[in-house]
Amino acid sequence: MVTHKTTTLFAAAAMLLSLCSLVMATVEDSQAQRKKGQAKAKAKQLPGASLKPRKLGLLRLNRRGQFPASVIPKVRSARTADLIGGRRARGLVDRCNAESVDLGTVCMLSAVYALDKNEVGKNNYFFAAQKCVELGGYLPSAEELIGAADRLKLSSTVDDNEVSAATDIDASDGLKDRREMTSTLVTTGSGSRAAGSQGVSENSRGDPRAGEPDPLPQPANPSPETLQYVTVYDNKERGGFAGSKPVGQPEAFRCAFNKTQGGAAPEEG
Repeated sequence: MVTHKTTTLFAAAAMLLSLCSLVMATVEDSQAQRKKGQAKAKAKQLPGASLKPRKLGLLRLNRRGQFPASVIPKVRSARTADLIGGRRARGLVDRCNAESVDLGTVCMLSAVYALDKNEVGKNNYFFAAQKCVELGGYLPSAEELIGAADRLKLSSTVDDNEVSAATDIDASDGLKDRREMTSTLVTTGSGSRAAGSQGVSENSRGDPRAGEPDPLPQPANPSPETLQYVTVYDNKERGGFAGSKPVGQPEAFRCAFNKTQGGAAPEEG
């Protein structure tokens, strides 16, 4: 027999069960919506296929069906191979210092060598050649100086343009035409002795096994008047020959230098 009290209990239980079902359905729907949203957000964060490497992305092959070389990381040894002597390429650029002019493959002093007081009058061919080597360079040839006439202020005549040429503008000691020494040599005489002679020393002896007599001593002539260096001048930036002078006579000169890698002062080697 069903009483009123029993009916009330059944109704309450049914209502409680309905509420629990509703709560569970709501929770499950919320979790499903959250997972769906997370999946969409993750899908948006993942990059698509590309020729450039991206995190969590797909790397496409190029037209040749290959990975681009730029996407392959360098190993430590390869990174070291990018360096030469511990310096990168920008540190190995050929350069000229502030006292010289860049002529492409060489550097040239922008002015003639400045003599010290104790060097005045000693600047002959031997002095100039040795001084340039001492500074890490060499005495330039006539063709090198004439070729650079429009880029250097070469020594020149008093009527030349002082802006583009090195002219004498100090009239207190007179005005003189100027020229420069080169490494180019000529002889003004015939025969091998025109280029000098080492002579025969007194201690020289003939070969007794070959029956050679002792040679007659002869004086050396390491600086003959007939061996001369060619001089040049600016000649209004056209360059010109200014005659020759004996190798033992002094003249103004400048030095040339091969470009140095990463060096700040070519004349120091």
